[in-house]
Amino acid sequence: MSDKTDSKGGSSTSKVGGVRRLVLDVLKLHDPSLVSFATALEQVDGVNAVNCTLVEIDAKTENLKVVLEGSNMDYELISKAINDLHGSIHSIDQVISGKHLVEAIETPQD
Repeated sequence: MSDKTDSKGGSSTSKVGGVRRLVLDVLKLHDPSLVSFATALEQVDGVNAVNCTLVEIDAKTENLKVVLEGSNMDYELISKAINDLHGSIHSIDQVISGKHLVEAIETPQD
């Protein structure tokens, strides 16, 4: 449960899902390994699952697509963990928040 302030300045209690999915473009050094990197991210409070996909590799670095799912995830904690693992977030490619996951749908504009 989370306290929210209503339009009159009062407090009301409701269930809040918070950030449920983050998709990040991450650059990291070869060390730690991809397995160690994913396992460490899974230990961050609020993170329930991690999918790390190697997109590109060069002599010193790896470019990853990192998908994190959980409930009420804290971006700052995740960002700090990635930095502590010798990684850098290049972009936030998707954020889903709320009481449940909402998948993108195709529209006529697509």
